Amino acid sequence: MLVFGDSLSAGYGMDVDQSWPALLQSRLESQGYEHRVINASISGETTEGGVTRIGSTLENFRPDLVILELGGNDGLRGFPPDRMKTNLQTIIEMSKASGAAVVMLGIRIPSNYGPRYTGAFENVYRELADQSGVLWIEFFMEGIALDKELMQDDGIHPNAKAQSILLNNAWPIIRQALTDRQTNNKNN
Repeated sequence: MLVFGDSLSAGYGMDVDQSWPALLQSRLESQGYEHRVINASISGETTEGGVTRIGSTLENFRPDLVILELGGNDGLRGFPPDRMKTNLQTIIEMSKASGAAVVMLGIRIPSNYGPRYTGAFENVYRELADQSGVLWIEFFMEGIALDKELMQDDGIHPNAKAQSILLNNAWPIIRQALTDRQTNNKNN
């Protein structure tokens, strides 16, 4: 299982053992899954950077499932949503071509970017999920982003207390992808 994201998944500002991907590994083990979590997330990563490294990452690790958590840095830098969409679509297509299932963790950006840009940015995830048939969640930071007790001092990154919430936000689609994969393997 490959977590392919940015600082939200890389454990920015904390011990990597506290990050939600580390907690995911523990949950998988406690529930009897044999998957190993590879966290290939990089703080500051954009979708463009993700496109440049997804091929070698897929080749090196050969995951059954890719958990795609990119786009936040594109939005914070004001990159065109269409370019972000093309990059995410490429990552999804390459992941699927390698035999991996894909789930996508959507993100929102602050409203100060204006309703037109914010709306276009957030629609990228919905459109991609519809077009590619991947499972997704609308807002990975749900219940965290506006709670100062769960955020680091920078107001952008979740703290260690928030990591279990991030995992709980992502878990339903991860579990569904694992169940779907298991069902497909039995039917083939």
